Amino acid sequence: MKTTLLLAALLATAGAAHAQSATYSLEPTHTQVYFEAKHFGTSTNRGRWDKKEGTITYDKAAKTGKVDITIDMASISTGIGPFDGHLKSKDFFAVEEFPTAKFVGDKFTFNGDKLVSVTGDLTLRGKTNPVTLTASSFNCYQNPMLKREVCGGDFEATIQRSQWGVMYGIPGIPDSVRLLIQIEAVKQ
Repeated sequence: MKTTLLLAALLATAGAAHAQSATYSLEPTHTQVYFEAKHFGTSTNRGRWDKKEGTITYDKAAKTGKVDITIDMASISTGIGPFDGHLKSKDFFAVEEFPTAKFVGDKFTFNGDKLVSVTGDLTLRGKTNPVTLTASSFNCYQNPMLKREVCGGDFEATIQRSQWGVMYGIPGIPDSVRLLIQIEAVKQ
């Protein structure tokens, strides 16, 4: 009898640990992807992509997860139409040939219970390179309006655009581009 109870308890514990993993869908109102790039060492060009979608699988107890985000590259917006058109051209993102960019990250790094980074692969212009997104904040909370858990935070990375074949204007327009990513995702 004790063996049966012990086995049942172990199976229940294993099931509970597995049940900790949850899937979250990006909430578009609170998810933004921005870029910043210096322009000839003077001002900073900024813009964002307005259309993105994806999911996050997150297991708080195991401190594991997976991020899968797709960005519609034609949705780039700097607030200046001709500049947006140039960024969509073959000089930069070649959106007709490569309409999406994708980040898939599956290495979550923690400091205690605090998520500090997510490492994965960014595919842009048909090339894939590793990128680590560093978290400046991360939190999960019960959303009072949605009545569901929401997890998210602010992340950033600096990439070298030449790794993805974006060579236009180097060195006057530096190779380094800063990505700023604000993510909130709703538990499904």
